[in-house]
Amino acid sequence: MRSLLPSPPYPIISLFKLARSHRRLFSSPPPPTRRPSNPMAIPPKSSAAAVFPADDCLAKSLWIKFRREFMLSLYSPFSLCLASGSLKIDTFRHYIAQDVHFLKASAHACELAEDCADDDDAKLAISELRKGVLKELKMHNSFVQEWSSSDCVKESPVNTTTLKCTEFLLATASGKVEGLKAPGALATPFEKTKIAAYTLGAITPCMSLYAFLGTEFRTLLDSNEHDHPYKKWIENYSSESFQASALQTEDLLDKLSAPLTGEELNTIEKLYHQAMKLEVEFFYSQPLTQPTIAPLTKEHDPEQDHLMIFSDFDLTCTIVDSSAILAEIAIVTARKSDRNQPAGQIGRMSSAELRNAWGLLSTQYTEEYEQCIESILPSEKVEFKYETLHKALEQLSDFEKRANSRVIESGVLKGLNREDIKRAGKRLVLQDGCISFFQKIAQNKSLNANIHVLSYCWCGDLIRTAFSAGGLDALNIHTNEFSFEESVSTGEIVWKVQSPIDKIQAFNDILQDCSNDRKNLSVYVGDSVGDLLCLLKADIGIVIGTSSSLRRVGSEYGVSFVPLFTGLVKKQKDFAGGRSPCIWKGQSGILYTASSWDDIHAFILGL
Repeated sequence: MRSLLPSPPYPIISLFKLARSHRRLFSSPPPPTRRPSNPMAIPPKSSAAAVFPADDCLAKSLWIKFRREFMLSLYSPFSLCLASGSLKIDTFRHYIAQDVHFLKASAHACELAEDCADDDDAKLAISELRKGVLKELKMHNSFVQEWSSSDCVKESPVNTTTLKCTEFLLATASGKVEGLKAPGALATPFEKTKIAAYTLGAITPCMSLYAFLGTEFRTLLDSNEHDHPYKKWIENYSSESFQASALQTEDLLDKLSAPLTGEELNTIEKLYHQAMKLEVEFFYSQPLTQPTIAPLTKEHDPEQDHLMIFSDFDLTCTIVDSSAILAEIAIVTARKSDRNQPAGQIGRMSSAELRNAWGLLSTQYTEEYEQCIESILPSEKVEFKYETLHKALEQLSDFEKRANSRVIESGVLKGLNREDIKRAGKRLVLQDGCISFFQKIAQNKSLNANIHVLSYCWCGDLIRTAFSAGGLDALNIHTNEFSFEESVSTGEIVWKVQSPIDKIQAFNDILQDCSNDRKNLSVYVGDSVGDLLCLLKADIGIVIGTSSSLRRVGSEYGVSFVPLFTGLVKKQKDFAGGRSPCIWKGQSGILYTASSWDDIHAFILGL
């Protein structure tokens, strides 16, 4: 029996819930322009070779590949406190002292790399990079003078994490890289040039990270905010000159790596990743004496609190909508049924008839969905009231049920083999970071957390096998189920969750069934209009993706959409200033937006 994951998608891929959300899938942000601050410790033993096309940008590719690490840095308690202006001065002094140790090592590494470069332009670029590091040291000295802490560097010896950073960087710049000859044994200028390329591989991620952080923090500075204690730091790393320096460093990495082999590029990837991981470690090692709102689990007390993670499935966890996959299975397997269908087998349409039927169903759904969305919108924007939105979405629920009835009546779901569905589920591509996030929660038994997936998906077997393929067999799946006779679908569905009202009912029932001896903290992650009620009812609602219909309906009913990091910085500022306690509460009318599961992982779990 053939493998059935749809590839490439037919026009049917625009079907049903895909039309429901009108979303374009998010992509990783472009590599920002960043800084040399904390390159770090000994590269991992090995990883799969990463050979990049000659016309590709290595720095950009690596920045995107290791997105999770730079998001962990952004959402670290240190970054949140610094961005909000609430960071205790003693913590900042400690950070500056440690960074001075690193910057001195960085300047020396640039000097060593410059000696290894055999190209005048490369030597000049590395020299300029070194000047930038020295300029950064001067800026740090101005911080020392401003806060009357001239002895802070002397009083703060290099800590373990900073030492790992400096040792890694200097070892790389000295040619102590796995697979590379000892520096004295490098016979040709080209061989020595590899050391310069490897050193840039260790420095570039830190340049990129700091420019990214500076830009992110700068967007949150109020134009009238003159008393932010770290405004000078933020303005330095978001400045045009620093951004340009970071871009030049990325360009230099691309240039030096151009003549390298696939194995050598793989070495640069390992060095880049190690530098980024140790940068994350550097941020999380800063001593904080103040409470922070992230990671969410930091203040979570398993003895008193019960963390409830809820998630939609289609296009929240997946790249492709499950209805499109089931349609593809029906069409592909029907090709074998066009000729001789055994007596007694559940009757099926031919593949041509199925393709035509799915096309008609998809077109009708899309047109009527648009009409339904228009009909539920208020004549003018209203103040947020949960009950008002609930009433409006009852109409959408009626529409969804009528559309599902048409699917059943058409007979397009008859005759699908359960094993084919499971095979497709095992090969289903999920969003980056989704599985690792759920795995980390499921594996931490002391966290006292549960994961519930609420989905419109027509067939629970597809969801269960998709997660099972990632080692997640203990998730709570709440969805619909195909009716089978001897492992062949009858075309009927046992309905459990097919509308926004069904979803919120299931959500409420789950919370109601929880033990009352602990306080529940609920987080819901979703991406479509069908998730709105659950998103708003949860203590924390996180919208993933860019569904236009979700935002349109929500906005017209008074819902505010706030970027997750922006919302956390504001909440940290209010929390530190005593203006509000750190309490998460549902039905506030505020939803947080995230571009990927990496953001969610960083916020909830941290490092």
